[in-house]
Parts: sequence; C-alpha cells; structure tokens
Amino acid sequence: MINIRPLSFLLGLFLAVVAGLMLIPAGVSLYHAEGLAGEFFKSSMITFIAAMMAASTGFRSRLTLSTRDLYLFTTLTWVVVSLFAALPFTFYHHISYTDAFFETMSGITTTGSTVLSGLDDTAWSILIWRSLLQWLGGIGFIVMGVAIFPMLNVGGMRLFRTESSDWSDKWMPRTQLIGRSLVKVYLLLTVLCCLGYLAAGMTPFEAINHAMTTLSTGGYSTTDSSMTHFSSLAHWNGSLFMFLGGLPMLIFVQMMHMRSVRVWNDQQVKGYLAFVIAASLTLGWWLSREQQMEFFPALTLATFNLISVVTTTGFASTDYSAWGPAASIIFFFLMFVGACSGSTSGAIKIFRFQLAGAVLHKALRQQIHPSAQFPQRYNRRTISEDIVRSLVSFSMLFIATIVLLALFLVLVGVDPVSSLTGAVTAVTNVGPGLGEVIGPAGNFASLPDAAKWALSLGMLLGRLEIITVAVLLLPTFWRY
Repeated sequence: MINIRPLSFLLGLFLAVVAGLMLIPAGVSLYHAEGLAGEFFKSSMITFIAAMMAASTGFRSRLTLSTRDLYLFTTLTWVVVSLFAALPFTFYHHISYTDAFFETMSGITTTGSTVLSGLDDTAWSILIWRSLLQWLGGIGFIVMGVAIFPMLNVGGMRLFRTESSDWSDKWMPRTQLIGRSLVKVYLLLTVLCCLGYLAAGMTPFEAINHAMTTLSTGGYSTTDSSMTHFSSLAHWNGSLFMFLGGLPMLIFVQMMHMRSVRVWNDQQVKGYLAFVIAASLTLGWWLSREQQMEFFPALTLATFNLISVVTTTGFASTDYSAWGPAASIIFFFLMFVGACSGSTSGAIKIFRFQLAGAVLHKALRQQIHPSAQFPQRYNRRTISEDIVRSLVSFSMLFIATIVLLALFLVLVGVDPVSSLTGAVTAVTNVGPGLGEVIGPAGNFASLPDAAKWALSLGMLLGRLEIITVAVLLLPTFWRY
C-alpha cells in the first residue's frame, strides 16, 4: 500500500514553502508599484490553503516511507509544486495556463526553455519569480539527489552514494546536516556569483537574477538578448559559476568539513575539467579561424556557450547556430553530455560516459583474451554489475524517451528540426534547441499546446533521471 497520509503531509510542507516564496516577488511588486502584488498574494493564498489541506490530511501520521513511496513522492513533488507555482504567470497579462505551466516546469527543472518574450519590459516581480523557481529547483534536486535518489538506485545514482554519501556518513552522520551544509554552500556560491556579476557591470537586480539562474544552471535571463546584453567579463564570471554549478555540490561540503583538497581527486571531476578545457580551446581555435576573429574573443564566446550547453544552463551570448553546419552538429551532441552527478545540471552526465568507456574497454580486451578476468574500477572501487545494469537501463530509456517525444512533436505539427532538438533539449534540460523557431534566438511560444505539455513531461523525465517516473507506469507498482 502507498502511504498516502505522510506523502500528503510532506507535499503540504513543500507547498507552504512555495506559498512563502511568492511573497518575495509580491514585495518587489509593491516596492516598484507594478500593480502585481495582489496577483502574487492571491497565488500565495491559494497555494497556502492547498498546503494546509494536504498537511492536515497527514498530520500526526508516522513519516515512514517505503521505496515505492519515495518514487511517488519524488515525482509528485515536482508536478504539484509546478501546478501551483504557475499561478502567478496565469494572472500576468492573460498568459494561458499551458504557457504558465510550461514556463514553471522549465524553471523548476532548471531547463531554461521559455515562452515569454519582451523580457526587457516585463515586470520585475515576474522576472524575480522565474529566477527563484530555477534557484529553488537547483538546490531541491541536489538535496533530493543526496537524500533520496541513492535509495532508489536511480540511473546509477548508487554510484553517487558510494562515492559521496557513504563517505560523508563517516564525518557527517545525519542526512539533515548534509542538507543544511549543501544549502549553505549553495547560498555562498550564489552570493559570490552575484558579486562577480556586479563587478562585471550588471545592475544589482540583474546580478541577483543571473546569479540564481547561473549557479542553478537554469539559464533564465532578464532580457530577450540573454547574456549578449552584457560584457565579456560577465561572460567569464558566468562561465566560472556555471562550471561550479556542474560540479558535485557535496564536494564543496566535504572540503569545508574535512579541510582537505583530497576530495577533488575524483575521476568524474577530473574528467569534467579536462573535457571542458580541451573542448573550449579546440572550439575557440576553430571559431577564430572560421569567423576570422582574434583568439581571445573567440575563446570567450566558445567557452561561455560550450559550458552553458554542457552544464545544461542554456544561456546564449550569441546565436551559435549561425556559426555554420559544423557548429550546429557540435552543439547538438554537446546537449547530451551534461556535467557531474550530484550537480544542478541535467543530461547524461560525465560519469556515465566514463563508465561506458570502461565497459567498452573491458569488452574489447575480452575479445582478445576471452578467458581472462578484467575487473572494472572507478575511483579505485570496483564497478558492480548492478551499476552496469543501471547504466544500460538509463541509456535505453533516455534514447527511447527522446525518440518518442520527437515523434509526438512531429505528429502535432512541429517541424522535424524543432521536434528533434526540442525533444533533446527538454530531456537533457538544456533549454534552447536549434533552428529558427526554438534556437538560441527564438522561444517556444509558437508551438502547439500539445507540444508544450509533452515537452513539460520531457523536462520532468530528464530532471528526475527518467527511471524515477518510468517505474510509476508499471502495473506492479500499484498492485500491492
């Protein structure tokens, strides 16, 4: 049996937090006399009433959750929070609920796809609400990744537990303390990112918004021109903190408590760093030759846009699809990469590519020596068959989800390029796709409503590592 009462109580707590956060943009609206404070207060009241009703249903129930409960809770949290967090958008300039839900799901999954335009003239309260959604989604996923995903064995997250959570238990025995430390680190990095943007010439409002959406690797901006509007120094600051957002946040916590840099001796981190440096230098050199640019400006463009796509942030400092067909192909495949497990980024993640490489290397060696035993190791630990099965399962579901989503988009009237890249960018949580419609210079407003709901589902699947949601479709999940 599913434990409905404790699930309802916990969902009520989450909704209460969302209701409280709505008061922040309400205050911004009051301060700037935008006339939207009442809309946010109304949204907050509706959300708070729903929170109290949900919490009262499970009040005084034992908060004992089984594995099945955790699967359901993880999915319900993102869906229910998005349903209510979309309310302020629906009360703003007659945005349809479909568009509002799409914008909210994109925000809270830190995807960064948007249906809004005219951001330069949009109310500050709406802009800060978009940024808050991405910031909340980033830290929410990290804490959930440490506290819940390892218990579910989601898409290889047990490896993340082996390399991080189990190790951390030796010096930080309670998950609550880990969560608090993660929030502190997340806040500190957000403040540092904000200070960097201020030094780069942004206004305080721009710096606060972009700091929240940079560290969460979300990609929402306060202007239609995204990061093109800002200086090259702002691009380098953004590159740095997008890169940091792509690192396992638990590493910062471990370094803080263990007071040692040995925690950085991690195969995933070293692979991520090497890939970003090598790819940025190569792309910068290629861009300087193809576009007849000086090397440093080309390197700035290449580094920022590459890190933005690899970390699934979705910022754009230029329309890289205009660099030519080769650049479009490169950035299309970069959408699949992702950064590190336990970070705010989406996509496949570096550690899965490393594991796949180790499995392939073993398979090739056994072709030469069929009877030999080749133990596979990652970060000096043996790769179990369980981890390999998780890797294969996740990879198959990941590709199948993209294929099915792309086919659905074509069937509802979306052009093939937008359908394929839209499906990829939704499931990988990157944000912009390719092409004239949903490329770096466009948005998703013109897509049919059916396409927006399908893409919202794709964002949710990608953010929750697909298996978390897919397991709910099994009849056996609900049978007992």
